[in-house]
Amino acid sequence: MKKTLILLFSILYFSSSIIANPFNKNLSSKERAKLEKGEVLIRNLDSIKELCINETPQTKRIISAMKELKPKYVAEVIQIRPYKGNEDLQDKMNSVLINISDYVGIPYFSERTQKFHELYSYAEIKNATIEGQKTTIYADMEMSLFGRFDTQIDIEETPDYYFYLMKNLDKLRYHDKFTAIGPENMQSCINLFRDGDNWVLYAIGGVDTFKIFFLEDRVETSFINRIKTFCNFIFEKI
Repeated sequence: MKKTLILLFSILYFSSSIIANPFNKNLSSKERAKLEKGEVLIRNLDSIKELCINETPQTKRIISAMKELKPKYVAEVIQIRPYKGNEDLQDKMNSVLINISDYVGIPYFSERTQKFHELYSYAEIKNATIEGQKTTIYADMEMSLFGRFDTQIDIEETPDYYFYLMKNLDKLRYHDKFTAIGPENMQSCINLFRDGDNWVLYAIGGVDTFKIFFLEDRVETSFINRIKTFCNFIFEKI
């Protein structure tokens, strides 16, 4: 009887740890169930203290980037996929993310206007360097309401994980009237790593900006929705 109970406990533990291992207590049972179905989970957070991912060698860079940014607004986008049948997922993700010109035309739905717009209306590479496992791309990008700005994209590929970070290098000015975001204060991070029999697609978007009381809801909705739109588009593309 004792051996049977131990065996049963082991089966339950290992079956539940299929997606439990990378995540912490901030992930609710309802959210966990959504991931188990293979659905994309989007979490709006009040603070990076609410991140649901554990810090591991695979996730250390993405968590460190957000801790350094200290965003006022932050969101997570997560999906679990089986490794079997998706062995080339890392290559697919990289091919999508390095094709910067393909960012143009990503459909973005504005809650304020209730219309679809282009997330980026212009995106062209200015320069790119590759050093070992690391790639750095500098690009010009244009976003509605905020105009054109310089962007830096850092990519790192290892046998254990894939890391992508995009950040603005210029100020983002709202209708060219006032600065809404300072340099390097809007960042989108995407992390892909294997966890047992699964791939974990994990993205964080963060914005550090002044909270202007009469524009706070608009700014939060605008930037966080843009980040979620971009990350979700990449997940769907691959």
